[in-house]
Amino acid sequence: MKTFLLSVLFCVLGTLMAKDSPPKVQVYSRNPGDFKKANTLICHVSNFHPPDITIELLKNGREIPNANQTDLAFEENWHFHLTKTVAFTPQSGEEFTCKVTHMGKPMSYVWEPDM
Repeated sequence: MKTFLLSVLFCVLGTLMAKDSPPKVQVYSRNPGDFKKANTLICHVSNFHPPDITIELLKNGREIPNANQTDLAFEENWHFHLTKTVAFTPQSGEEFTCKVTHMGKPMSYVWEPDM
């Protein structure tokens, strides 16, 4: 019981000591962005605090179904990171974005194919 209470106290103190930090967002594909070739869209969000965040992967402004997200993880400094991925086959003229909402503030980041 003592160990549990110390763990909770450590967690609370660490959270109180961490500063609010906006996320760093990277949007990329697993393979080069060739049109008409199956690929994986990746949105890696890191270095943010607090962990109040949502990530959406969008195709032409609509959420792409069947995306997978990692579990929320944190670093020693109480900043968090997440990664969301989805299979996709880009076509010319389509726009793929990662929409990140942190602390109620949405920001969109566009995937740039390696053409």
